[in-house]
Amino acid sequence: MTLFRQINSLLFGLFLLVMTSLVYFQFTQARDFMSQQMESDLNNTMTSLGLMLQPHVETGDLASAETLINVIFEGGFYRKVTLKWFADGKEQTWENPVVIEGVPQWLIDLDVFGVQKKESIITSGWMQLATLEVEAHPGLGYQQLWQVMNDTLMILSLLFITSIFVLRYRLNNILKPLHDIALQAKEIGLRKFGHSIDTPKTTELKDVVGAINSMSGQLKQVFSSLDQEVSELKDDKLVDQVSHLPNRQYLFAQMNSWLHEPGFGGLILAKFDWLEDIHSKYGYQGRDQIIKVLSERMQAELPGIADGVIARIANTEFAFLLTKSEYHQIETYLQTLIRIINQEITKAGCIANSKFSLGVSQRIDNMQPSDLLSQSDNALQQALKEGKISHWIDAQQPQKYSREQWRTKLVDAINKSHFMFQWQAVNDMHSDNIIQRELYCRLNIDDKVVSASEFMPFIELLSLGGQLDRCLLETIEKKNILDIAHQPVAINLTHDSLQDPEFAQWLERFLQQSKHATQMLFEMPESVFIHSFATCLKLTEIIRSAGAKVGVDQCGRQMGSLDYLQKLRPHYIKLDQSFVFYEKLNQGNEMCRALINIAKGLNIDVIITGIENQQQLQQFASLRADGYQGYISAPQDITK
Repeated sequence: MTLFRQINSLLFGLFLLVMTSLVYFQFTQARDFMSQQMESDLNNTMTSLGLMLQPHVETGDLASAETLINVIFEGGFYRKVTLKWFADGKEQTWENPVVIEGVPQWLIDLDVFGVQKKESIITSGWMQLATLEVEAHPGLGYQQLWQVMNDTLMILSLLFITSIFVLRYRLNNILKPLHDIALQAKEIGLRKFGHSIDTPKTTELKDVVGAINSMSGQLKQVFSSLDQEVSELKDDKLVDQVSHLPNRQYLFAQMNSWLHEPGFGGLILAKFDWLEDIHSKYGYQGRDQIIKVLSERMQAELPGIADGVIARIANTEFAFLLTKSEYHQIETYLQTLIRIINQEITKAGCIANSKFSLGVSQRIDNMQPSDLLSQSDNALQQALKEGKISHWIDAQQPQKYSREQWRTKLVDAINKSHFMFQWQAVNDMHSDNIIQRELYCRLNIDDKVVSASEFMPFIELLSLGGQLDRCLLETIEKKNILDIAHQPVAINLTHDSLQDPEFAQWLERFLQQSKHATQMLFEMPESVFIHSFATCLKLTEIIRSAGAKVGVDQCGRQMGSLDYLQKLRPHYIKLDQSFVFYEKLNQGNEMCRALINIAKGLNIDVIITGIENQQQLQQFASLRADGYQGYISAPQDITK
């Protein structure tokens, strides 16, 4: 029972006790008063009637005596009158039945007034003439008593009802701080540190509310400090301190992760020898100031053309990793970059189109980071050798299909559900038990199995992600793929689906009808949460309401704050593969540990990805991660 109900019940009981006592005292007082009044009236009547009857009894005038008694008796105040003559022993009785109108029978049955009667002897001198006995009628007493009790109960009932409403209103106001404290305590238990509770007027509750607010504020500060610690570690280890761009380590880690996932794009390596001339003229401070300005312009203008990473990898060398770019986008990116460089060269007093070179290469299938770097570096060296601004190495990768052919074949394969499924186990970090599985799909196109690494770039390029996700989920449900899994199964959603409001509505209907909703885990990349948080939050609410769970993939890849984790509260996160790369450079554990501490503080499970062998697994064993995933446990075909 709640405290409000306990207090309300106690006060209700006390008020009821007081009311009952008042009713009882009022009842007894009214009864006693009416009894005394009836007794007094009976005494007066006996006295006056005896005096009036005396002369008639002396003369034996029976008719006159009866007339007097009838006059008094017919008033209805007396139930019975008995006159007994001593001379001849004759006895006369006048009697009214006990009929009381307007009074409930149960009150009459209580017989609260009893029998009230008086007897007197009519004398003449010393001679006794007759005996007169009068019994009072209780009707008037019951009527008066019932009227008094009715009035009393009505007044007390009105007071009672009014008091109940006032009491509830006051109790709600008085106990509201306790309700707020309970909600705040629950939120603290869920690692939610929101607004402070208003200080109540009640003295006893001020200290409690103050303590809760202080606790919430301190815990919020702790998690903010952890978030800041991760940011500072990234700034210290992964950010160039002059340009505030990512450094070589961050670039190589992102390149490694990108090349292990489906995608298309390229790498531009740039060498700015004109910065050495600036250093000779103005010193390192002048050079650093120009680098800052140049970096700010590149960050402001280039990401709008294509997604990617801009990094400073040496004093005069920069790199531009384009992660989602076709040939024409890379061309536009390159032209814009050249324009920005020339404008800053001119402002610095140097000659445009001189003393800088750019080497460009594109990603091809099965490319390793070293291959991409080598191609771009060869292109850069060729540009320097030939004295050109830029040189582009065309990998001349043969295209299996044109863009429109890809569209036709992908739409056909998706609509006909030509899916072939695999899944990869996610193992418990300490027991090697499987805690979940991640589902992968391949497509059967022209009777050939096409892997996701081959068709997913075109899915994104042609904006077919929403259609793919719908058909994929429907196929999983139709074929009962999840029936053979004894663990939850993670399903990755594409960027197109996450940014499509119609997909959210479709997914809500799908999950309501699915018998496997509680077994599904929906993974979304961190970049979408950071750039489209409101849309993702709405989608996660739909997923949770259906009993499914939400995970964040590639967590820690972005350079921004991790504050979204506290707002979103996913069930688990998967650390980006770049942390395994940092670990190879002995730079990963600190950032990884800080990020895990944030997740654990928010009661979020942590899965480390990219684990390829036992040696790597041992390097992360000391951390408090819940699970791991990678080619240490290769994907397996699903057969039904």
